[in-house]
Amino acid sequence: MLDNKGFDLWADGYDKAVGISDEENTYPFAGYKEILGRIYQTIMEKPGATVLDVGFGTGTLTTKLYEKGYTIYGQDFSSRMIELASQKMPKAQLFQGDMVNGLVVPLLLQKYDFIVATYSLHHLTNEQKEVFIRIMLERLNEDGCILIGDVAFETRRELEKCRQETGEEWDQDEIYFVAEEMKRTFPELEFEKVSYCSGIFRLSRKKESAYNAVHD
Repeated sequence: MLDNKGFDLWADGYDKAVGISDEENTYPFAGYKEILGRIYQTIMEKPGATVLDVGFGTGTLTTKLYEKGYTIYGQDFSSRMIELASQKMPKAQLFQGDMVNGLVVPLLLQKYDFIVATYSLHHLTNEQKEVFIRIMLERLNEDGCILIGDVAFETRRELEKCRQETGEEWDQDEIYFVAEEMKRTFPELEFEKVSYCSGIFRLSRKKESAYNAVHD
């Protein structure tokens, strides 16, 4: 698994590597641009929103929002990624932190209209994902929404099929989302399949709170 130094070394070639995989429709980034595009369009429906991007990388998505006047906060593992993103978004509030430990303190003091995580949460175990999603839900404004774009599958069978077809290129250190399993913990979670190995999850605080109120 890459540590923060590994991500620092990868940072300068990250966008190129992602772009090649997406254009060739290969694992793991098949559907990447479409995922970012759909998330971007969703956020654009609420002008001037406050956005937290967890694992923002070089700022591919948030830079576009920043240029449209959105208030941007972010947390990333890599100091080099933060350096590159800060050059594009000098007034954004960007912090270094490991998601395993949750959000850094300054980000816990804010509330957000959208919390975005694109191709970042697969570094967490399933249990850590659940804990982190609950942390994100607590930081949403009343009508806020979590948007997660990542390597993801509707069922465990689909994941195993992709693993077999990918062979040695499969990253054994990454733990991918399986929608049917995540919905056991978050029943209101919505999943939209984008490519054979990717999709978008949506979870709003309002829907989750309504579900919990009925079932408590």
